[in-house]
Amino acid sequence: MAKNLTNPLKTALRKRIKNDILKSLSNEIIERQSKAITEKVLQSEAFRAAQRISIYLSTHMEVNTSYLLSECFRLEKHVFVPSYEGECMEMLRLKNLREYHSLPLTKWNIRQPSIKDGRENALTNGHGIDLFLIPGVAFTRSGGRMGHGMGYYDTYLKRHQSVYPYKKTTLMALAFREQIVSEHELPLEAHDVRLHYIITE
Repeated sequence: MAKNLTNPLKTALRKRIKNDILKSLSNEIIERQSKAITEKVLQSEAFRAAQRISIYLSTHMEVNTSYLLSECFRLEKHVFVPSYEGECMEMLRLKNLREYHSLPLTKWNIRQPSIKDGRENALTNGHGIDLFLIPGVAFTRSGGRMGHGMGYYDTYLKRHQSVYPYKKTTLMALAFREQIVSEHELPLEAHDVRLHYIITE
């Protein structure tokens, strides 16, 4: 279950990255880094080999995933996107860009499918996810990640692993250079899931 994690070091770091750093990034910097990161993802073996991909639908302060989303559909990969309801997050399938553009907007101005829509669910379809493309607030080069403090992804990734214990799943974060911090700034805790790759410009 998602929970508000109140580690004071993380709280201070999260506030600094979100309020001082991400808000100061220009549209040009966001666009340039997003394009470079997109190219790296598309060229990666993990992306090319994956058939079922979980991809977050980006906000204006995250690495833009719109081009990656289009490429996933063009390459006929199975695309799963987050759907939040209360303290629970599910990964639900989108089949094309038309479906994406028809999704309602949340209060955070993010398009999101409803859990009640009857869409294919990655935890119950018998296949799971091959590659997760994951957002966050801060990251370390060794795979540490700090999210927004609700524990959605840490909780979901553990659920996914418990349902598909033998599946080789790749965890890949997309990050602006300004989101990379040192190991001592972001100490990992027992509930934190370490990622395989942090993709930056």
